[in-house]
Amino acid sequence: MTSDRAPLIWGLVAEQAALRGRRVAAVDVCAAAAAELPVNGAWVMAPGAAAGHIMCVTDEVSEQLAELQMTLGEGPCLEVFTSGSPVLVSDLDDADAVRRWPGFTPQARQVKAAAIFALPLRIGAIRVGALGLYRDEPGLLGIAQLGDALIFADAATVVLLESGHLDGAATVPGAGPAGQPPDLAQHRAEIDQATGMVSAQLGVAIGEAFIRLRAYAYAQDRRLSDVARDIVARRLRLSPDPPREREK
Repeated sequence: MTSDRAPLIWGLVAEQAALRGRRVAAVDVCAAAAAELPVNGAWVMAPGAAAGHIMCVTDEVSEQLAELQMTLGEGPCLEVFTSGSPVLVSDLDDADAVRRWPGFTPQARQVKAAAIFALPLRIGAIRVGALGLYRDEPGLLGIAQLGDALIFADAATVVLLESGHLDGAATVPGAGPAGQPPDLAQHRAEIDQATGMVSAQLGVAIGEAFIRLRAYAYAQDRRLSDVARDIVARRLRLSPDPPREREK
């Protein structure tokens, strides 16, 4: 049954690419998955730095869910990076989800996500990232729907590996890595640039600089991308002292 569905799903991905007038990219896989599956949005994250990179998103909520995981250093996609296995959470209010991701879960609920499904992008031992799916109401994916989701994940894996987008190189003018819009590519570039600036300013390694950046964003209850933008624009300079913990 899965093999019978694969050509259809690849066709849906190709249709999304045709609508953009571009070659097939991971953003087309996300768009097709969000349209075909009983979910509200999708995103792809790739491992990198301390908590990954956002490669593409379908909507604002997907972007926030991906960014929350980068900021907090926890969440279903990061768990997929480590385990290489699917993480399926049909209800984010479930006590197990809260125990697994005490920081991520309540904030994900605040942006109206009720269920999240994270699938590994891998071929054999090669792991290239995770496909994230969310819905605004609790509920499982059915067996057939999960089978389709896994095919979408396979498609995203193939597209990323064949296009060379894992190194952040765009293949067409006006598009970012994985076919993402230029503003999302700028989002990633600003975070990388801000991390480098913090590293130089504080005299710490890149990994520690990214942790400092995430900690400041969390302590100030701000989006990571907004903090990075202020640092790049030199409106903000982080102190060598660690930020205070946010009051509960």
